[in-house]
Amino acid sequence: MSRVDPFALPGRFRRGNLHTHSTASDGHLTPADVCERYRTAGYDFLAITDHFLERYGHALTDVSACETADFVTLRGAELHAGRIGSGEFWHLLGIGLPADFAPPSEDETGPQLAARALAAGSFVAAAHPAWYGATESEIRSLGPIHAVEVWNATAADLNDRPDSWYVLDQLLSSGGVYHAIASDDAHFTGERNDAFQAWVWVKVEALTAVHLLTALKAGQFYSSTGPEIHSIAIDAARWMTIECTPVDRVFVTARGHQVTSVQGRGLTEAALDLADLDGPYCRVTVRDQDGFRAWSNPILLPVAAGSVTDEGTHAP
Repeated sequence: MSRVDPFALPGRFRRGNLHTHSTASDGHLTPADVCERYRTAGYDFLAITDHFLERYGHALTDVSACETADFVTLRGAELHAGRIGSGEFWHLLGIGLPADFAPPSEDETGPQLAARALAAGSFVAAAHPAWYGATESEIRSLGPIHAVEVWNATAADLNDRPDSWYVLDQLLSSGGVYHAIASDDAHFTGERNDAFQAWVWVKVEALTAVHLLTALKAGQFYSSTGPEIHSIAIDAARWMTIECTPVDRVFVTARGHQVTSVQGRGLTEAALDLADLDGPYCRVTVRDQDGFRAWSNPILLPVAAGSVTDEGTHAP
């Protein structure tokens, strides 16, 4: 039985939010207040990702002064340049950006900005595609970014488009390799339930920015709006075993409509046969009685039965 990353790795899971705004752009709380809210709520780390726009002074909000022994911050921003086919500005998340990351030039495109953020060593994700209608081909044009934001909490109350799994599933079905993040995109306006709603659990041996960024880039995390996943393992006969906090449904989905699932009240483990899933990937979703979910990162399926490896989730 081989365990799938990140569950096979040493260390412990740390909870964090990768998309948040403050008064340094269009948020309604100061950066220090935002950090205090998340720290008090039990989060281990936070990226404040204010809009990297001229009107906000191309803010790279530094909240390192808010760090404690058990709370780490990551320098980030929501990056904008060029436009997608609908005419909307690109929305990209850059986590771990250097302090001297330069503003985009007037003619810089979204793919060029993504490439520059990657070259600067940051974790790069396509933000909330469903919220503004970014397509599969547009996300693909960004090149080897790390992730797609598949759940965006503020969009649930903003335009009822929180779920972007549709575009990531299309990318994965055609051979793309990306991770999946869920985030708050919190603005603390008071008009939306946009804080403490969606997060990532990252497996690290030490709670430092370096360890977190390395793990994020390697896909050593899963995302949640409530439930926790404790283990995912696959045996040589293509059976997957999943352990989690109590849920009512466990799904393993793959290309198109392919799925195998189990249901029951308060399930904490499940075994599912993957024999009929032909890949190239699958992903695990657990859903509790209140509709809250946790999602694994995409897992590459072996070409043939019996060829399961320890590779699990792969970085781009």
